[in-house]
Amino acid sequence: MPALSSRLATMRRGIGHAVRPYPVKGIPTGRRLNLPGRGETFITDSGRPDGPVIFLLHSVSTTGLLCWYPVIPELERDYRVITMDHRLHGRGIASDDFVLDDCADDVVAVADALGIDRFVAAGFSMGGGIAQLAWQRSRDRVAGLVLCSTGPYFSSIEPNRLALEQRIGRALTVVDKVLPTPPERVLDDPTSHPLKWGLAQVSSTPLGLQGVFAEAMARFDSRSWLGEVDVPTAVVVSTHDKIVQPERQQLLVDGIPGAQRFDVAGGHACCVIGAEKFVPVFADAVATVSRQSLVV
Repeated sequence: MPALSSRLATMRRGIGHAVRPYPVKGIPTGRRLNLPGRGETFITDSGRPDGPVIFLLHSVSTTGLLCWYPVIPELERDYRVITMDHRLHGRGIASDDFVLDDCADDVVAVADALGIDRFVAAGFSMGGGIAQLAWQRSRDRVAGLVLCSTGPYFSSIEPNRLALEQRIGRALTVVDKVLPTPPERVLDDPTSHPLKWGLAQVSSTPLGLQGVFAEAMARFDSRSWLGEVDVPTAVVVSTHDKIVQPERQQLLVDGIPGAQRFDVAGGHACCVIGAEKFVPVFADAVATVSRQSLVV
């Protein structure tokens, strides 16, 4: 019964978001950016040009804008805010494979292309893993971390869970064959109904790649080097999370020296479904890390 109640509560939140979605407003205009030797991705670059730089790294099967649109207007007053679509997501780099290490290196490549030396990496779920890897692989570039609804490993590290997600991905390839790719004009039109815009963002990533993404996430495990993280870190814990349980999120707090915990009373999609609670807590976490890291 508790599991059933949890599913019903999740359904109610999802239906509530569809009927009364978080307002899509103040979204910056994005552009394609060529990364030499890597490919072309889609970014937004907004806020204070001379402010501390915050990279917002999105969750699996979403896009930079879909994951982060509620927080962008809040951050733009004080920071230079960068979003990007990870490879094989949305308008991200077209690639023959998907590896989180490559995604982390893509982040630094975007920083290079924009002339950014050091930055705070903020990641949600899968993006939190990418943020950790960006620090681990380019320690001179990442000045701070804000890790949201994430952990030092993902659920697909379990063989049975990975096999399930791979089966789901194979089944969804049928949907991809009949689901049209949304045109640029729809992806770039936040003035349409928020649900229409959100569905366009979701469908810009092939559903059949779920198994590919799950396999890449199964290979991620930062537990052996968490203790080496030497930059200011905030861990935003979604306390009602059923996907990345709070206990797993707490491993980041326990494993990273000096990491500070910030709680949000929400589930795994709280960055959008429950954004009214997530945004102020996330902004506080970013401000704390930014002050400590002095990234300008």
